[in-house]
Amino acid sequence: MPKNPIKPDDIAGMNFEDALAALEDIVRNLESGQVSLEESLNIYTRGTRLRQHCELKLKDATARIEKIVSAQDGAFGVVELDGE
Repeated sequence: MPKNPIKPDDIAGMNFEDALAALEDIVRNLESGQVSLEESLNIYTRGTRLRQHCELKLKDATARIEKIVSAQDGAFGVVELDGE
């Protein structure tokens, strides 16, 4: 049984850029109209999984973003992003 039944291992191991590129390829294939109905359904399902993966990667990145703030004395500090 796969580690994550919703997301195949090849997607789970992708970085954001690779997943986004794969998703863009799927969109191009679907828009071309050159794939069969069965293949369209398969790649649409994969596209949905890739989209979810990209969303999780962005959410994780957003959670880790820190911003540099200037203190009154001119020193710099780091604070967690507070959802601005």
